[in-house]
Amino acid sequence: MKAVVEAWLIEVIAKLKEQAIIPESVNLTPQVTHTKDKSHGDYATNAALMLAKPAKKSPLELAELISSLIGARGEIEKLEIAGPGFINFFLSQDASMEVINSILQQQARYGTNNDGQGKPVQVEFVSANPTGPLHFGHGRGAVVGDCLARVLTANGWKVTKEFYYNDAGQQINNLALSVQARCKNVSPDSEQWHKDWYKGDYIKDVAADYLAKQTVDAADKHVAAKGDADDLQAIREFAVAYLRREQDLDLKAFDVNFDVFFLESSLYENGDIDKTVTNLIESGHTYEKDDALWLRTTDYGDDKDRVMRKSDGGYTYFLPDVAYHVNKWKRGFGRVINEFGADHHSTVQRVKAGLQALDIGIPKDWPEIVLHQMVTVMRGNVEVKISKRAGSYLTLRDIIDEVGRDATRYFLVARRAESQMTFDLELAASQTNDNPVYYIQYAHARICSVFRKLEEAGLQFDQQNGLEHLTQLTSDYEKALTDRLSKYPELVKFAARSLEAHTIAHYLRELANDFHSYYNAGKFIVDDAAERDARLCLISAVKQVLVNGLTLLGVSAPEKM
Repeated sequence: MKAVVEAWLIEVIAKLKEQAIIPESVNLTPQVTHTKDKSHGDYATNAALMLAKPAKKSPLELAELISSLIGARGEIEKLEIAGPGFINFFLSQDASMEVINSILQQQARYGTNNDGQGKPVQVEFVSANPTGPLHFGHGRGAVVGDCLARVLTANGWKVTKEFYYNDAGQQINNLALSVQARCKNVSPDSEQWHKDWYKGDYIKDVAADYLAKQTVDAADKHVAAKGDADDLQAIREFAVAYLRREQDLDLKAFDVNFDVFFLESSLYENGDIDKTVTNLIESGHTYEKDDALWLRTTDYGDDKDRVMRKSDGGYTYFLPDVAYHVNKWKRGFGRVINEFGADHHSTVQRVKAGLQALDIGIPKDWPEIVLHQMVTVMRGNVEVKISKRAGSYLTLRDIIDEVGRDATRYFLVARRAESQMTFDLELAASQTNDNPVYYIQYAHARICSVFRKLEEAGLQFDQQNGLEHLTQLTSDYEKALTDRLSKYPELVKFAARSLEAHTIAHYLRELANDFHSYYNAGKFIVDDAAERDARLCLISAVKQVLVNGLTLLGVSAPEKM
C-alpha cells in the first residue's frame, strides 16, 4: 500500500504540472512514511510542504488541493490534513488487510525487491590472519558481514562474499617460528621463547601434526607435512594451511560461507605490489626520506605521511591493502563494502589515500566501510577473556559450543555495529522471554503448535476462505500485527541502504511481541470457520515474515521448543 500511495502522489504531481500550478522543472519524489501514532492514520506525506514554494501557495492550501486530486478511493477510509500541511492517509479495512494476502502469495519473496538491479557488490569481512583460531571479535565481524550480504541479496544486489587471508608478513613468520619451537620442545615458559611468538595450546597441536607428517586440506591448498623441524618454510606452509582449515571449520559452524578466498601472498607472487609502488612513484605522490619510501597521505586528509617501503626494503602493511583494493577495482566491483574491527579505522584512511594517489578513477568514497566495536563477554558478573586453547583470547568456537549458533549470531548482530556490546552468556543460553532470540523463535514455534492442534482437532485450514473474511480481523491486536507486517519490505530496503542489519533483529523482536500479545489475548481455533480461517491466515503471515527475517540473520526457525 505504501507503493500505491506513492503512485497516487506521482499522479497528482503530474496533474499539478498539467494545470501549471507547479513548474515542469520540479523534480520531486514524494516521501511517504508509516505514522508512529495510529491516531494519525496509516501513512503520511510531506508532499504539500515540499511543493508549497514552487507552487507559491501555503502548505495547507496545497494539501487541500492534493487531497482533492487524490479524491475518494476504495483503499482509503479518509484523508486528514495535520500540522503545517502533512496529509495523513487512513486505509480502509480491506486495504489494511491486503498485506496478509501479499505475504501468503509471495511467501519467501515477501520483503525482497530489485533495489540493487542485479549490480555487483563485493562484501569483504572477517579477513583474519591465519595465525590462530578466530576470536570472538572476528565472530561479530562474521555475522555483521554475512547478514549485510544476505540483506543486500534480498534487495537485488549480486553479492560476492570475500575473505582476504593475510598469509604473508612478519606475523606469519612468527607463526612458523612458534610452531618450530614447539617441534623442538621449546615451551612458552622457556628463556628461548620470543615475546612475539604465539603461546596457545593450538600451536602445540600444529607442531604435533607436522611432526606426525599429517596432511591438511584447506580450501585451495593440499599440504603434506614433511616432519622436518629444521625446514622453516615447510613448517610455515603447513601451519598456514592448518589454521586456515581451522578457521574454515569455525565459520562453517557459524553458517558463514564465502565465495572467494583471496591470498595476500598472491599479490607478491604476481607482482601487483611492485606495480602499485611503481605507479604511486610515477603519480608524484611519494618521496624518499631516511632510506624509506613515503606516501604523501596528508594530501588526502591523513594527519601525517606514511611509510610504504621501510629502510630494510620491506613493505608496510597498508601497501598490500592498496594493491588488493586495486585488484578489486579491476575485477569490476564498482561497489565494495568492507566490514572491519574498529581498530582498522586509521588503516582505512591510508588505503583510501593510496587509492586516490593512483588516480585511476576510483571514487573518494570507495570502498564503503562498516566498523564494529569490541565485545565484552560476561558470565554473571564476571568478564570472560581467554580460553585455554587460544591462550590469550576467547575463541568464536568457545561461544558457539556454549550457547549455540542461533543465539550467538542473533546477539552479535542485534546491536548497531559501531556500538560496543556486552554479550551475556547466561542470558544467551536461557530459555526465557528475556532472551530475545528465544522469544522470537518461540513465536514461530507457537504458531506451528496452533496448526498441530488444529489437525489434532480434526479441522482443516481453508486459506481461501480466510482471505475472503479478513474484514473480521478488527481487534487492536490484529490491527497492530497487520500494521507491523506491512512495514517489513520497507525495513529490508532501509537495512540495505543504511548497511544496518541490526534493524532486522529489532523488528523481529517487535513482531514477536505483537504476536505473543495476540496469542495470550484469545483463541485462534474457534467454532466459526470464517473467523477461524481469517485468524489462521493472519498468523500464517506472521510465521512467514518471522522465517524471512530470521533467514536474513542466519538464524533458524524451529517448529517445536
